[in-house]
Amino acid sequence: MTTATPPAALRWDRAGAPEHPAPWRRFGRALRTRLLARARTDTPTGPAAPGTGTGTAAVAVSGPEQPPGIEELYHHRRLSLVRLAVLLVDDLPTAEDVVQDAFTALFRRHGHRLASLDDPEAYLRTSVVNGARSVLRRRRTVRAHTPAPEQHAPAPEEDVLLHEDHREVLAALRTLTRRQREVLVLRYWSHLSEAEIAATLGLSRGAVKSTASRALDALGRRLEVLR
Repeated sequence: MTTATPPAALRWDRAGAPEHPAPWRRFGRALRTRLLARARTDTPTGPAAPGTGTGTAAVAVSGPEQPPGIEELYHHRRLSLVRLAVLLVDDLPTAEDVVQDAFTALFRRHGHRLASLDDPEAYLRTSVVNGARSVLRRRRTVRAHTPAPEQHAPAPEEDVLLHEDHREVLAALRTLTRRQREVLVLRYWSHLSEAEIAATLGLSRGAVKSTASRALDALGRRLEVLR
């Protein structure tokens, strides 16, 4: 039995890294807008009203009777998934590896065509979140046995010209618990509904809503400290 080899279209190319500031600005603006709305009402709430999907355009290369192949999915969704992973692991090379592993596992399990999957994008998002969790667990193990370095390299989104307010939001986001961070990133970066976040993280919708509320409260308190 031979091991499936990913097609050339899935071979990793680090060109196109998420270096443009616009997506990070939109994410920071969305979180700050939500925090300001909570401050005005002073009423704990969950995420903004659920949308109707991921907020990204559907892959248009295949009709309803011909699901997109893995190459099309890779071409259209790789960069957005890398950006998602960066927010979870704070490390661009690691984020790229997490996404590449997710696509490779998808190919080895389902091949070129993805007709057996109802929602390949949801499958990939869950794989990326699980991969990021594994990375964070390994980091905790290493740090428990290795002295911390004197300085850390800045996260990739700090290398671009972001407004100070947006940098503060991203810095505060890193202080949240893993679950709180995942919920806010999936809601305000990936634009998922409560139901989609629940499915991705294996939580109930109630847990998603309460986690988002606590996360926004913690984020607001952290931003007050940074001022």
